[in-house]
Amino acid sequence: MVEFQVPEVDYTRYSNRQLAAVPLAVLVLALLVLAGWWLTTGAPVTPGIEFTGGTEMRIQATASQAEIEQSLNPVSIAPAQSADNVYIVTFQETNTQALESQAQQQGYEVTSVQSTSASFGANSQQLALYGLVAAFVGMSILVFLMFRTFVPSIAIVISAFSDIVIPLALMNIFGIKLSLGTVAALLMLIGYSVDSDILLNNHILRRSGDFYESTYRAMRTGVTMTLTSISAMTVMALVAFFFGIDLLTSIGVVLVLGLATDLMNTYMLNLSLLRWYKYEGIAR
Repeated sequence: MVEFQVPEVDYTRYSNRQLAAVPLAVLVLALLVLAGWWLTTGAPVTPGIEFTGGTEMRIQATASQAEIEQSLNPVSIAPAQSADNVYIVTFQETNTQALESQAQQQGYEVTSVQSTSASFGANSQQLALYGLVAAFVGMSILVFLMFRTFVPSIAIVISAFSDIVIPLALMNIFGIKLSLGTVAALLMLIGYSVDSDILLNNHILRRSGDFYESTYRAMRTGVTMTLTSISAMTVMALVAFFFGIDLLTSIGVVLVLGLATDLMNTYMLNLSLLRWYKYEGIAR
């Protein structure tokens, strides 16, 4: 049986500024991506049809993607990840019978059709936004009640914020649309982030031992836990991709990106703030 050993990082080689610089730079880049996306498309992340309304149709055809686009005039078209000659075609219209008839008249085989009304999509988008905000605010309040000091609490909040923002920016880069499934993944990331950050804070601030000894003790549990989750989500994404389950593929990819981001934020950004707090800040 292979046993995973968490390497002991020599944090004394790096200043607090050096540790915080990388995650903060990545966060700024992610915010710039989201801002640029918002300016060019009207939304920070490309929404799926669950939020915009419309019809998503899967068709099987020997025609090229350009020929299908010319004959059906969809909003977007993309090859399905799971099979050859299968395309996911998105329309702004919601009349599924007319769209399906149009596709069949062109000689395309329609394998599935999914439609969402514009009003229902707008309501779903609003509820999803409220859910994310409520989860983040609730997490922030709970963290401040637990630690009752500003720097350790704000370190967790900033890390959790970054754990959400960076995957959102990467979703734009990798062409993953915002859907109810990816919103659920983002909500899960808030939980993962708070779990790893509270683990680190508790070991450093509330348990006996040297700062670096407490850090390594927290890392042995936290890094192992996060890498295990990343492995599980990677397997899920690959299996879902192989069987053509696009929703689970997107959820798995978002979770892998977010968990990898959480490793960086927890053991660089959060840790640098905690070290400053313990040796140079109010706790001195």
